[in-house]
Amino acid sequence: MKFIFFFILILLDYYSKKLIFNLIELNNIITLLPFIDIIHIHNYGISFGLFAEVLPVWIIVLFGAMITVFIIFLFFSTSNQIEKWGYLLILIGAISNLGDRIINDYVLDFIYIHYKDFYWPAFNFADVYITIGVLIIIYENYRIFKSSIKK
Repeated sequence: MKFIFFFILILLDYYSKKLIFNLIELNNIITLLPFIDIIHIHNYGISFGLFAEVLPVWIIVLFGAMITVFIIFLFFSTSNQIEKWGYLLILIGAISNLGDRIINDYVLDFIYIHYKDFYWPAFNFADVYITIGVLIIIYENYRIFKSSIKK
């Protein structure tokens, strides 16, 4: 079940990026809702474009690969099934973005959320997977901690 989930989400991320790449020119914006745009951006840095044009791509790839290996270790180390799902989502996002960076030297971001003068940096489905995975792990650890206090 987890492997089917893994491949479906990897393919969803891959094909969404391919669709944006083929249909929207670089740096062009399509408004979906007053607060959500689709934009074609190439992220040459780490999260939110940090260290773009500062670190060589191979260092970013190496760093991403090391983090991915560490998350794989955490996935296999935990016996908590909810945490496993969280780590799996993080892995899916990390592998998707790592593959994008290895193939293209950048990660394609395309979801752009804003409200009035507040703009969140563009992101993609892989970033959503990572965020949801982290939230699952935080929630599960909070739940475990809270139940241990009651004892």
